[in-house]
Amino acid sequence: MKLLVLGASGMVGQCYLNEALARGHQVTACARNPAALAPLPPQVAAAALDVLAAPEPLAALVAAHDATLSALRPAEGSEAALVPMTRTVLQAAQAADRRAYITGGAASLLLADDSGHTVLSAPDFLPEAVRPIATACAAQDRLLDTYPQADWICLRPAALLLEAARTGRYALGRDRLVTGSDGRSAISYADFAVAMLDLVELAPRPRQKLTVGW
Repeated sequence: MKLLVLGASGMVGQCYLNEALARGHQVTACARNPAALAPLPPQVAAAALDVLAAPEPLAALVAAHDATLSALRPAEGSEAALVPMTRTVLQAAQAADRRAYITGGAASLLLADDSGHTVLSAPDFLPEAVRPIATACAAQDRLLDTYPQADWICLRPAALLLEAARTGRYALGRDRLVTGSDGRSAISYADFAVAMLDLVELAPRPRQKLTVGW
């Protein structure tokens, strides 16, 4: 497949890129900063693009690929930009009749303790430093529901995203944190990418919000 990876210079985007290449897909890597794309493997096409500043070039890129994987994350202090960034991707995908695979956040997921709280609403669950991006991810989650005609899949990580080895193992869920036998909700960046690329290749029915964890 021809895949477009947005936010390819970030941790999640890099793992999408590596996993897609390992599976033999053709990949175009897109990031705001051209310098961040310099170390890419020679078989990867590079596109320096700010999706909010250049929606028309983005639309052309989306249309030229079989699917788009969005790992977009705004800079610290600009977390609210996540919603318009995601909206721009959804609009491009809808106009081109292509699928967009959106990287969500865990904020809207229910805790596994049956308290009824989400990651965002639970008292003392989140450090204050990550509440701005968690709030933005919850807003992103709501935004998806306003695009019932677009073809999208949203994959949300476990509570902890870790720099750890790729195992190829994971469990999918929907609205509740996936936890291991130890009660911990975690997944590595690498295994999160495995789950996302599995979804790309399986092409499930559109407009699903899923989550993944070990």
